[in-house]
Amino acid sequence: MPVQQVSQSPGARPRFFYGYVVAGAAFLIAAIAYGSYNSFGVFFEPLLADFNWNRATISGALSLSWIMQGVFSIIMGRLTDRVGPRIVLTVCGFLVGLGYLLMSQVGAVWQLYLFYGVIVGSGMGGSWVPIASTAARWFVKRRSLMTGIVLTGVGAGTLIVPPVASRLISGYNWSTSYLILGGIVLVAVVLVAQLLRRDPTQTKQRPSGESEAEKQELVSETHAFSLSKAARTRQFWLASGMFFCFGFSVYTIMAHIVLDASGLGISSVSAANILATIGGLSIAGRIMLGSAADRFGNRQIFIVGFVLMAAALFWLVPARELWGLYLFAVVFGFAFGGCAASESPLVAWLFGLTSHGLILGVMNLLGFTFGAAIGPLITGHIFDMTSSYQLAFILAASVSVAGLILTVLLSPTEKT
Repeated sequence: MPVQQVSQSPGARPRFFYGYVVAGAAFLIAAIAYGSYNSFGVFFEPLLADFNWNRATISGALSLSWIMQGVFSIIMGRLTDRVGPRIVLTVCGFLVGLGYLLMSQVGAVWQLYLFYGVIVGSGMGGSWVPIASTAARWFVKRRSLMTGIVLTGVGAGTLIVPPVASRLISGYNWSTSYLILGGIVLVAVVLVAQLLRRDPTQTKQRPSGESEAEKQELVSETHAFSLSKAARTRQFWLASGMFFCFGFSVYTIMAHIVLDASGLGISSVSAANILATIGGLSIAGRIMLGSAADRFGNRQIFIVGFVLMAAALFWLVPARELWGLYLFAVVFGFAFGGCAASESPLVAWLFGLTSHGLILGVMNLLGFTFGAAIGPLITGHIFDMTSSYQLAFILAASVSVAGLILTVLLSPTEKT
């Protein structure tokens, strides 16, 4: 019997829960999209060498891509609520793949900003919110854990793609590497996206772990929050501030850690492996801390995450040896993964699921996106002015401390 024909009566179990297909497809898309996106730092040095642009200029393309990503995450979040993730991810996969194909032909700054900043950034705007929001709709009791498992795709992709890209660049050049990367992203994401469904009603099922009592409780407590109502709460702005601090700290590192390691005399392959280690440990963070969030709450996971990130960043300031950078990557990656897994469930906990995609998209723009856009740009500018990353890493650590303070101040929304 086709999955679409399965009807689930109260108390009955379907032969097969399609949510696991959705979770698997979302995992693959996250791995492909964010594995390639987080490889930006690997391409940074070859672009510096070929074009003699400064670090702030190249970082600006990444910053622009984050701004575009944030703007389009609102649009794509709204479209996900209305038409579902399949159409959204198909369009976005095409844009991201196209952007990388065009990056292989970059020869001027305006092309870098158009191809990477605008096209790739616009496509990535539909990569996070639809995946996270869809996972939240399919799973109830284990929402944080399942969201964490789905988003381990980000870590898996970051573990695999940057070292592969580094070897492609060594074997060919950065232009050919972008051509290969673009072809893989375009084809793979568009094909896998066809497996996605917005929510269990499209397969005549109910969310995993949802009982009628739980469903009524969820509706009565949080389903009344629209975007306008959510934006009038202090929790909306506190959480957005948390996400800003999170994005600032994470993408300061994702954009510049490879260059920092290379500047210390570490080989390009080992430097790429530091970035891969962050991705690999983020998998453990998403699973372990995502599971803990279902027991202790997503706010508590953000507290743990910010403590670990701040400690790791302060450790990074004097770190000069390879082992010290790997130790940083282990702690930072674990914390990064736990916070990333808790972001979407935290929004669901605060404001419910009725407008989850839209609210998450707006908070993503106001918070994580602006942080991720500003962090690499400021870091590149600091290096251009001081020829050192130490001040930039102290700033990132201080921003993590600010995120910790905002998290401590966050309280549950009132029942509606």
